[in-house]
Amino acid sequence: MVVPLITGAVINTVAPSILKIGGFTTAIASGPLSILGVFLVCMGAGMDLKGAPKSIKIGVVQTLTKYGVAVAIGLLVGHFFGANGLWGISSLAFIAAMSSTNGGLYTALTAEFGSVEEVGAIAILSIKDGPFLTMIALGTAGMASIPFMTLVGVILPLVVGVILGNLDPDMRAFLSKAGMAMIPFFAFGLGCGINMQTIYMAGFSGILLGLLTVVVCGFFTILTDKATGGTGVAGAANSSCAGNAVATPAAVAMVDPSLAQAAALATPQVAAAVITTALIAPFLTAFISRRNKQFLANNGKSQLA
Repeated sequence: MVVPLITGAVINTVAPSILKIGGFTTAIASGPLSILGVFLVCMGAGMDLKGAPKSIKIGVVQTLTKYGVAVAIGLLVGHFFGANGLWGISSLAFIAAMSSTNGGLYTALTAEFGSVEEVGAIAILSIKDGPFLTMIALGTAGMASIPFMTLVGVILPLVVGVILGNLDPDMRAFLSKAGMAMIPFFAFGLGCGINMQTIYMAGFSGILLGLLTVVVCGFFTILTDKATGGTGVAGAANSSCAGNAVATPAAVAMVDPSLAQAAALATPQVAAAVITTALIAPFLTAFISRRNKQFLANNGKSQLA
């Protein structure tokens, strides 16, 4: 996941024209969402309907945890530090970045280090991405309606895969094997949409926002994941910031023009947070996965002794 993502980001930063020469090269570089859609079909095919309740539980716990932490921090910053925010990071930037999750990154990480039930939780996690819940948190509920068809578009490939896999065991075996092979291709395409210069433009505050998103949100999402019977992998994979969160400050400012100045500063900060979390969250998830394996290995040795 990490190496293809960084490779794509470096190419897009240093020589972006290479990715625009056309043909299959440009198609791979600019089509991570298409690859992700196929990936979700394949992962859905490997999901037994008996595991659906577990996916829903994971999704609800992770959604409520991350959104709750983001709103709490955002409102506390606004109350104690006002419009200038904490370390130059406004409440708008905190909530926009921390409340979202990079769905593609989450899906790829849980597929590599977790289970199909954890992958399936993306259907619930997608609810909090976008500006509507941020608007609710900031008290600008005029546009706070869930875009239902967008949500359907996220869930549909997964549902198709579940149906195919549960109707035909051969399709389950065939499609479920193909999912993992798509991860590096999706990661490369995701990296091709990242420009490393964004981190420089946002400065220290943007990098700090990304670090706080992974560390603070990751702490609570991993904690609640384990407290509810999970392994912590879903919680670690949920510590990232979604790419569409970059548009959230501008969308909120359209509803409340008084936030226009804060939105102008928050946008590059959130963009830097997206890149920062995309680079750090995979390492956190891998770390949690390794710790789980070490614990199981040590526990097995102690039982034998």
